[in-house]
Amino acid sequence: WAVGETFLVLLVWALVTHLNSWVSKALLLHLSQPFAFSSFIGLQCIPWQDNACCTAGTSWEAHLDASLLYTFSLLHCGVMMPGCEKHFLQAICFYECSPNLGPWIQKVDSSGPGERILDVPLCQEDCEQWWEDCRTSYTCKSNWHGDWDRSGGKNRCPARAVCHPFPHYFPTPADLCEKIWNHSFKASPEPRNSGQCLQKWFEPAQGNPNVAVARRFPASSSPTPPACVPSLAGCLSLSVK
Repeated sequence: WAVGETFLVLLVWALVTHLNSWVSKALLLHLSQPFAFSSFIGLQCIPWQDNACCTAGTSWEAHLDASLLYTFSLLHCGVMMPGCEKHFLQAICFYECSPNLGPWIQKVDSSGPGERILDVPLCQEDCEQWWEDCRTSYTCKSNWHGDWDRSGGKNRCPARAVCHPFPHYFPTPADLCEKIWNHSFKASPEPRNSGQCLQKWFEPAQGNPNVAVARRFPASSSPTPPACVPSLAGCLSLSVK
C-alpha cells in the first residue's frame, strides 16, 4: 500500500474507535429528568418513549444479553423461555425509563448520596403473569442483587448454587416480584385499573396508567423526589461480587 492509503486506514480506524467509545458512554446515559424521543429501538421500552428517563440507546441495550448496561446475563442457567424473558425486559424498561417512580425513591444509606427504589407496588396481574410465564425457566438464586461469581466478566452462579425452575426459588408470584431485585418491587393485592398499583408495561395507545397512581402516593423521604430514579445498574452490576 502507498503511504497515503495506510495513513487513511489508520485515520478511519482511530475515528471508529473514538466513535465506539462515545457511543458506549452515550448508551449508558440515564436521564435525571424525563424526555421525549421520536422512536425507541427496544420494543418493551416503547410505552415510555414520549416521556422517558432513559435514552433510545438504553432501550436498545436493555434487550441485549451482552448488555453494556449491567454486564448481567439472564441466561446464567441456560436458555430462558421467551415468555419469561419478555417480563424481565419489561421490568428493566420500567425501572430504567419510567418517570413515575419518584414516590418510591429511598436513600441506600442515610449518610451517603446513593439512591434506589423500594417497594414499588406492582399490580397483582403483573406479578402473577410474570411468575406463570417463568415457571419453566431456570435460575440459581432468589435474590439477584449480589453474591454472583463475576470472575468471567459477567454473572455466573456462585459455587454450590444449583439451577432449578423458578418456582423452586420463588414459590409464589409475590416471592418473585419482591425478592428477585431485593425488594425494588412489592406485590400489590390490587388489580390493574384500581388506581393503587403500577403496571410494568402497558399498551402505548391507551396512555400511561401509572401517572395517576404515582400522584396518589406520598413523596419519599426526599422532600422533592426526582422524576427519574438511579439506573438499575447499581442493583445488578455495581453491587455484585
